[in-house]
Amino acid sequence: MKIQLKILVGVISCLFLSLFIMCAVLIPPKGPAQDILATEANDKMPPAQQGTRVRNKGNNPRPLTLKEYLDGDFSYKTLSPYWISGNEYLHQFTEDDIILYNVEYGQSHTLLSNSILKKVNATNYILSADQNFMLLESNYSKLWRYSYTASYHIYDLGNSAFVKGHELPHDIQYIAWSPVGHKLVYVYQNNIYLKQGPREPAVQITTNGYWNEIFNGIPDWVYEEEMLAVKYALWWSPNAKNVAYLQFNDTGIPVIEYSYYGEDQYPRKIKIPYPKAGAKNPTVRVFVVDATYPEALGPKEVPAPAAIASSDHYVTWITWVRDNRICVQWLKRIQNFSVSAICDYNDRSRSWDCPQKQQHIEESHTGWAGGFFVSAPSFTSDGISYYKIFSDKDGYKHIHYVKDSVEKAVQITSGKWEAIYIYRVTDDAIFYSSNEFEGYPGRRNIYKINRRNPGTRQCITCYLRKERCQYYAASFSYNANYYALLCYGPGIPISTIYESRYDREIRILEDNRDLESSLQKISMPTTDFDKLEVDGITLWYKMVLPPRFDKSKKYPLLIQVYGGPCSQSVKHTFGVSWTTYLASKEEIVVAFVDGRGTAFQGDEMLYAVYRKLGVYEVDDQISAVRKFIDMGFIDEKRIAIWGWSYGGYVASLALGSGTGVFQCGMAVAPVSSWEYYASIYTERFMGLPTKEDNLEHYRNSTVMAKAENFRDVEYLLIHGTADDNVHFQNSAQISKALVNAQVDFQAMWYADQDHGIPGLSLKHLYTHMTHFLKQCFSLA
Repeated sequence: MKIQLKILVGVISCLFLSLFIMCAVLIPPKGPAQDILATEANDKMPPAQQGTRVRNKGNNPRPLTLKEYLDGDFSYKTLSPYWISGNEYLHQFTEDDIILYNVEYGQSHTLLSNSILKKVNATNYILSADQNFMLLESNYSKLWRYSYTASYHIYDLGNSAFVKGHELPHDIQYIAWSPVGHKLVYVYQNNIYLKQGPREPAVQITTNGYWNEIFNGIPDWVYEEEMLAVKYALWWSPNAKNVAYLQFNDTGIPVIEYSYYGEDQYPRKIKIPYPKAGAKNPTVRVFVVDATYPEALGPKEVPAPAAIASSDHYVTWITWVRDNRICVQWLKRIQNFSVSAICDYNDRSRSWDCPQKQQHIEESHTGWAGGFFVSAPSFTSDGISYYKIFSDKDGYKHIHYVKDSVEKAVQITSGKWEAIYIYRVTDDAIFYSSNEFEGYPGRRNIYKINRRNPGTRQCITCYLRKERCQYYAASFSYNANYYALLCYGPGIPISTIYESRYDREIRILEDNRDLESSLQKISMPTTDFDKLEVDGITLWYKMVLPPRFDKSKKYPLLIQVYGGPCSQSVKHTFGVSWTTYLASKEEIVVAFVDGRGTAFQGDEMLYAVYRKLGVYEVDDQISAVRKFIDMGFIDEKRIAIWGWSYGGYVASLALGSGTGVFQCGMAVAPVSSWEYYASIYTERFMGLPTKEDNLEHYRNSTVMAKAENFRDVEYLLIHGTADDNVHFQNSAQISKALVNAQVDFQAMWYADQDHGIPGLSLKHLYTHMTHFLKQCFSLA
């Protein structure tokens, strides 16, 4: 369960809650920003992490109001360059021209004026690799988490005119320029089309695409949400000779149906092929088509390895090595066995060969393969060896160099910390992120390793603005001569550009100075980071304390939980959120706890929940609360818990635990039974709901089984009726069980709202939860 880039000026508004809803049940985006934002204190802490806050320099700062949070008055901006070469990037400020910046010479000029964009109501743009044409996107229509349809116009930058003739159809599902030149590939009505140039007619590559049955070049619902985490399933080869694509067959997959009420006399039905745990899955095939002679040669299938093809399986990702070599990552349905198959095109047989010696196996005997995803390889220029993150012998995710086999891989990083993401591999260096610095799992710093001397490791960011910035992402130019550093906290975010050779700062892109000034009038909470030791388990936590915190007083406590496998809530990031309001205005202490099953602390912690979801996640939240009570400043008669999605599931189980720890709580869009959720996600962590496998725990881990225990707590249940992800069925079953047990509770349904419950409904939701919480805590 589980939120890519225009030329990103990402304004985090009242939708800042996406920091932890982002997992609907959690998936981070795949790609350069893979780990940027998934969800988001005491005497033992180093000074830099004790009392992290915005320093108030103004006179008589006042509390943050709920309205200010809901209106996004104190949202921050981040700017990630849209790199178009080794030293150039594009950017458009809101309602302004598209500007091309040359960072090497410090120059800029207007590439396209906003008046041209307005002619077609363009809201996004994509530049061709040769910089001769611009795709202008309009008529955006959202579908699921990542997918949408749109219309596209092509603008000729050399002739300063829109391209006429052989126009693109409306409602395109995905479109991409070739990595060299200006070919185009796009998906329309589930079929793939190829244009040799903007003025050339389109050639139809596939003909069998059909709505809700056959998907070519785009994922179906479950692959989009739980495997690929993008809207596309096609990839250009490096020099645009070939296009690889996935084909999904959803024929015979059970369909979820729900009503969309709208304004008409009768509701309409939304139908989605949606495989739940144990149900029939989509089948997947890999094809490659020659992009120069597509009609003459036709698509060629890339075969699955024998070890994979014999049973249900998935494709997790595709990586081009060079134009005639491709790496396909396969995964068994029981997701503890993965094969990375490096395949070559045989000109003589006109087919793709994947020899056994080029099939590299990753297998887990203690959990599932990989973290949330099986990591993608980063190939070197020799075209056969690569760098990849997977578990070492000590059970920590680290970078390995693979040439012959995974078993013979050379470990590059090591230690009781984890490498998170490989950003770039050049001939000289590896750039990656990790949480090594000072031992805090919730940090992200950018490192560089010299490939000729792998023992030499340099932290690029550890001491840059150290108090302000300990959670970074990076964005590299084409040849990695320049990179942008995106700092997300714990202080106010800042975006900068650096030159790689000497790691020298060239330019500040966005420093949020106006936000910093505005916050001087607000009485901001303090955020502390620390860890608890409970029965040999280390539980990291983040605690948000009221501005005038006095440890001799007693404060109400709210636990905000997500807790899903591979997630992380205790991140060193900044944000003005509902949590900020509760601490600033209502003087409520808010805590986040990363228990067993959460990520980036080693496999023992991560895989503890394997095949038994709903046990340790709940136990660890309860144990942490008891430790917080022992600190002396928590009012044990005023403790609540809340969560969204997987967090709603954990919150509900905690409230139904019968421990008496919590007096009240809220669950938004919760899972209530794992038999109701998507196959790919659920089976990764739980196995199959069969008697031969894990049916007993599926049945024992439902919220409904705890219904009797809810009579001793105040419970608010919230769900959108058009939730395509965690279906309304989940809350309906909780409601039914509570009614059958004659338990009083409160509920709020949001008609026609999906898993994120956006817009005015989101404002209503937080206002309603605020009233509920204040009533529970007896606050005026």
